[in-house]
Amino acid sequence: MEVRELEWFLTLTSTANVTNAAAELHISQPTLSRALGRIERRLGVQLFDRHQNRLHLNKYGEIFQAHVERAVKELAQGEERIKTLIDPERGVVSLGFLHSFGGWLIPSLMDRYRADSPGITFELEGGPADSIVEAVRTGRLDIGFVAPEPVADDLVWIPLGREHLRLEVPDGDEWEGREEVTIAEIAQRPMLALGPHYGLRHVVDQLFRTAGLTPQITIEATELSTLRALVRHGSGIAIVPVPPGDLVSSTTMIPISDADAFRHYGAITRRHGPTGAAARAFLRFSASASDLTFRRRDTPAGLAPLHRQAG
Repeated sequence: MEVRELEWFLTLTSTANVTNAAAELHISQPTLSRALGRIERRLGVQLFDRHQNRLHLNKYGEIFQAHVERAVKELAQGEERIKTLIDPERGVVSLGFLHSFGGWLIPSLMDRYRADSPGITFELEGGPADSIVEAVRTGRLDIGFVAPEPVADDLVWIPLGREHLRLEVPDGDEWEGREEVTIAEIAQRPMLALGPHYGLRHVVDQLFRTAGLTPQITIEATELSTLRALVRHGSGIAIVPVPPGDLVSSTTMIPISDADAFRHYGAITRRHGPTGAAARAFLRFSASASDLTFRRRDTPAGLAPLHRQAG
């Protein structure tokens, strides 16, 4: 069946008259009658009861009408979605991000971008890094914002910046008031951390490995917000990232003096970049907002003009 013939069928259901429907559709009556005949032969039943010059939907016609209306509506919505995706001024961009980025990085990028492109719609999904990576890999998400750089040869990594790591301690802790601490000192105390499958845990573990030490992990959490809540309630100390320019905390945040006490964050996308023009435009904007030099070998097609020299 052709889509246009299904649309003609719907017109027939509303006019209940071949002559009126043909006139409305600007086709000949024989053309419309033949189209209806093809549909009925395909289904093996008549869809209308004919009374003089009027057509009345029978029970088969009513069933078919309901399905055709849904099908035509779905096709129209699909066409509109495709048009939206290829329109950089009013497209839909699907973003995945670590939960901790939902409090600063994602709102900042979105607000700044929509100031010049108010027609853009964002679909947001927060989650752990591995689920974001998989969603970008399969195309369910256009862009992912994660930290640190994932091990994924089939994805592009665009570094955007880095977050300093600090030791968070509860009120009244013995180190409250310290100007800085070292990883060697932290290794002497029990601490809290995310589970071993989380990106932040990998960064923290590497800090201790570099120092030739092993952390004393007593509690493992599954979310950064939970980890910090445990610190606030006095369950222990933890190494946490601090967003750029944000040192406000309800607990004590102590700088870590080790030179590599930070984690890089960035955007990931598929090797050839996002499919939609709107997503590609947002990725270019996100890249240009970075304070880092982008590695040309990692830049998807269409992003090359965004390379800037550091400094």
